[in-house]
Amino acid sequence: MEKNKILIIEDDKFLLKLYSNKLNLAGFEVFASISGEEGMNKIEVEIPDLIILDLVLPRISGFEILRELKKEPQTRAIPVIILTNLAQESDKRRGLELGAKDYVIKTEISVNDLPDLVNKHLPPQKIKA
Repeated sequence: MEKNKILIIEDDKFLLKLYSNKLNLAGFEVFASISGEEGMNKIEVEIPDLIILDLVLPRISGFEILRELKKEPQTRAIPVIILTNLAQESDKRRGLELGAKDYVIKTEISVNDLPDLVNKHLPPQKIKA
């Protein structure tokens, strides 16, 4: 069976490794990007089934990546989960208005809950049996 492709765009190397390992163990194919530019390139090449996106990134912010994704027909339908330290209500509203499926504060989720969060937002035809 083909694994679901998850792209994590996170500039904290420790968290990136932690999230990647957890999702790999849960049976996902994980691609990791340390910057917004690298993330944008991987989106075009890999066409992931779901993206986990930090907002505070070098050069290109998560908000800009989200805006670009939702403009393009081939990436518009990819679900995006924002996983960030930005806890302001205005940031949350902006992320959801730009098209994110969920907005999660890093300190409010255990890494053990990440696979369930991903499965919750995968398109129905992509959920594993």
